[in-house]
Amino acid sequence: MLRYFTAGESHGEALVAFVSGLPAGLKVDQAFLDRELWRRQQGYGRGGRMKIERDTAHILSGVRHGKTIGSPISVQLENRDWKNWQEALPVAEGDPARHKRVASPRPGHADLAGALKYNFPEARYVLERASARESAARVAIGGLAKLFLRELGIEVLSHVVAVGNVTNEKEIPWERIQALNNQEEILLSCADQEVEQRMKGEVDKVLKSGDSVGGVFEVVAHGVPPGLGTYAQWDERLDALLAGAVMSLQAVKAVEIGAGVTAAASPGSAVHDEIGYGDSVNFTGFTRTRNNAGGIEGGVSNGEEIRVRGYLKPISTLRRPLKSVDFSSREAVSAAYERSDVCVVPAAGVAAEAMVALTLARCALDKFGGDSMGETLRNFQGYRLQLKNY
Repeated sequence: MLRYFTAGESHGEALVAFVSGLPAGLKVDQAFLDRELWRRQQGYGRGGRMKIERDTAHILSGVRHGKTIGSPISVQLENRDWKNWQEALPVAEGDPARHKRVASPRPGHADLAGALKYNFPEARYVLERASARESAARVAIGGLAKLFLRELGIEVLSHVVAVGNVTNEKEIPWERIQALNNQEEILLSCADQEVEQRMKGEVDKVLKSGDSVGGVFEVVAHGVPPGLGTYAQWDERLDALLAGAVMSLQAVKAVEIGAGVTAAASPGSAVHDEIGYGDSVNFTGFTRTRNNAGGIEGGVSNGEEIRVRGYLKPISTLRRPLKSVDFSSREAVSAAYERSDVCVVPAAGVAAEAMVALTLARCALDKFGGDSMGETLRNFQGYRLQLKNY
């Protein structure tokens, strides 16, 4: 079973990610992992932190001579900003006078709820772990999941559908999404350049006003075979697993699979994907006229592209802060301000790719098993033959 978790704080010495359950013999492409981390740091509207950090995946265990060895993999990401925070956030007791308090909670952030939960007198420790900086660790191990999925012919990428009030209504084909993510310069990861410029205008507006802006990203998984996930148990349904994985990302407030939102207001005849049979590039001879289901029916992948959208609220740290209350005095004050971004939709899309890849890798390993890549691939090829002969 694929298991993973992360550790570390935003301004701590490092982030660390752990993943267990990947088969032995998977080739690990260091340059690919580092590019994934680079992609997460891009996008118009990012803050000053991105000028400090240059994330790279330092693998500590589980990989030798360029391949996985079946044991747990641990990955470290250095926080370069740590040198500026060692005295404020020491591991040892240190000097309390150098501590940097977050004196008033930010509306929309975990500050107040976290301080109440853990009985903290202010929100510094809440901020440090609740920060979206943590998602960099997920991207690192998500890159390992992507490398595994590639061996099965599955690829996962994202693009931006909306920033603020500007939306790209077109359905974007896989080849265009690939080309978009191969670019050496990333603005807002929108597949339509004219729409992207209007999205940039949305970011410019909030930059001038001291506000922030959210949006929508779409993750597409291409080449997924039918049969991942199951309808047999509620907590093993693929759509439920993907929704939870994407919703777990900081600032995501809603998740949509396929045409889920518009489907709710449409008649069944306009929603469900009619089935045919004939020449198909798919795993079987069954064809679809459209993909409103987003590649999942009844909790099981159906062989079409899986399409998952995440709806991202605006970042809760504002240069023009909202009203709040001082933790100590309980008096009305402005919310605390920490150096932050104003738009992170493209970066959130990359983090969501990681979560989708980790989820699909888990489901693939649940189905095909294997302690080595050779065993997994033999099982997978046997299943493909089963589908072909269905």
